[in-house]
Amino acid sequence: MQTDEVAVLEIEGLVKHYGRVEAVRGIDLSVRRGEVFGFLGPNGAGKSTTIRCLLGLLTPTAGRISAFGLDAAQFGVALRRRIAYVPGELRLPERISGRDFVAMVGALRGGFDRRRRDLLAERLRLDLARPVRELSTGNRRKLALLVAFLSDAELLVLDEPTSGLDPLMQREFLALLREARDRGATVFLSSHLLSEVQRAADRVAMLRAGRIIAAGTVEDLRRQARQRLEVWFTEGAPQADLSLVPGLAEQRVEGRRFTATLIGPVQPLLDVLARHAVASLLIQEPDLEEAFLDLYEAAA
Repeated sequence: MQTDEVAVLEIEGLVKHYGRVEAVRGIDLSVRRGEVFGFLGPNGAGKSTTIRCLLGLLTPTAGRISAFGLDAAQFGVALRRRIAYVPGELRLPERISGRDFVAMVGALRGGFDRRRRDLLAERLRLDLARPVRELSTGNRRKLALLVAFLSDAELLVLDEPTSGLDPLMQREFLALLREARDRGATVFLSSHLLSEVQRAADRVAMLRAGRIIAAGTVEDLRRQARQRLEVWFTEGAPQADLSLVPGLAEQRVEGRRFTATLIGPVQPLLDVLARHAVASLLIQEPDLEEAFLDLYEAAA
């Protein structure tokens, strides 16, 4: 990853109401040039609303959004060419072929390289000769992704981009994402698939009910999750000492076996264990899904 501190995308105090419903409630975030930023949350959390405000498709109730230093409300054709967008809900023209659709979008962007188009279609296993109306949900998604990656946009805004794709194509998508980042593109990746974001993102923001409940690197968020641990002692477990370790919960002793969950640094636990005869130690590394669930429950 190569990033710098220049913010390609900034969102400050974003609020969006639909009547009395507050879909987004004060979002602040900054996306740096050259990074993949994961925007996580379940359906209905406010991810798509935030993206539509970013693209100027919705007018925020309050707050400010800028891309490349320009206000989203002032997006013109020149600026839109610097951004590629794949919506979560695709609506493509039905009566033309995939190839014609690519040509139509290419005409708006100054043209696409045909050889590169065909190479991408081959990688995605997409038949561009078929009419759009005959394409499955997954193939329509591939067509939208092909156009986005062909554009060489400086900012890729991808809303649930792998919905409907099989595992093989999800892996190809991640490869394309890394290639885009390596050429200097910035990616705003909205998804509810934690495994996808964990593999792709440099930093992550977690959204719940229109608010960001946590943000940081994937590793930062994983450290906030519960780690499950199991310790076997050569003699009985030193319960009195273990009870003093900060962050230990769900403690259980079964003979020489001690199990618990740990939130926070592991060093205080290791300091205690170093004073006792330990036969074996297993600490389960948390993944992003566990971090998300812990943080989501804590914010409820």
